[in-house]
Amino acid sequence: MAQGGFFLVPRPSPGAALVDLYFRVLSRRRLGRLNRIVLLAALRSLGILNWHNPRESGEEWLLSRLAALLADRVIVDVGANQGSWSALARRLVPTATIHAVEPNPVTFARLATQAVVSGFTAHNTALGDHIGNALLFDYASGPGGTGHATLHAGVFTTVHHSQAAPVSVPLTTLDELAQGNGLDSIALLKIDTEGSESAVLRGGARLLAAGVIDVIQFEFNEMNVVSRVFMRDFVELLPGYEFYRLLPGSALPLGEYTPWLWEIFAFQNVVCVRKGSGLTL
Repeated sequence: MAQGGFFLVPRPSPGAALVDLYFRVLSRRRLGRLNRIVLLAALRSLGILNWHNPRESGEEWLLSRLAALLADRVIVDVGANQGSWSALARRLVPTATIHAVEPNPVTFARLATQAVVSGFTAHNTALGDHIGNALLFDYASGPGGTGHATLHAGVFTTVHHSQAAPVSVPLTTLDELAQGNGLDSIALLKIDTEGSESAVLRGGARLLAAGVIDVIQFEFNEMNVVSRVFMRDFVELLPGYEFYRLLPGSALPLGEYTPWLWEIFAFQNVVCVRKGSGLTL
């Protein structure tokens, strides 16, 4: 069995001796709780599980970092929910043109109100890799309109351990949305669709092939266990992009694809910057 390289463990590095010492001293059953705490701290320092607010997640930093690029350009927020991110984008980049997309009819009513207040355009549709209709699932109990609504029913049984109720929603593609609204290019595409992020990108194949999307931010988490989508799939979808993981005040370059570092199914914001755009994070 291979002992290093692509599939299993990292190649020897300057920190290997420290890791080996940690392993020999602390790999004890009675220290399991301590090691889990250390693991959680390490994950958060790598940009994972920092979901509490836009400052902690790094989303506020990213908008500020990209403000010059985004001025007078187009931002598309897919899975906009009630519009808090779009409102933040409007505040930090006042001259941008912002399109916010949300399929949930209950949530969309709130998004539409925020769109009037903040001055952006709201679209009541889901985005995917084809045009038609789709079933959107939300909690069976309650009024609906939650941030967990998803096109994948299994998200509720597997992740949220709850029953889900469906509602039929219109479905279109990113390419069609752009064409219908005269969007020749997108400076920042943000996607948070609870497991359908890769389908949104496949629906933007023409835009991606034309090289007119500069920066893509998408959420990757345990929903991808249900949708069966790996980070490797995003690497293959976006060969012309450099990948980063957001930190509270910076972005961590992910470098060469390595499964043990990339395939972590927990909340994280991944940012992809088009090669040749002249932008580095």
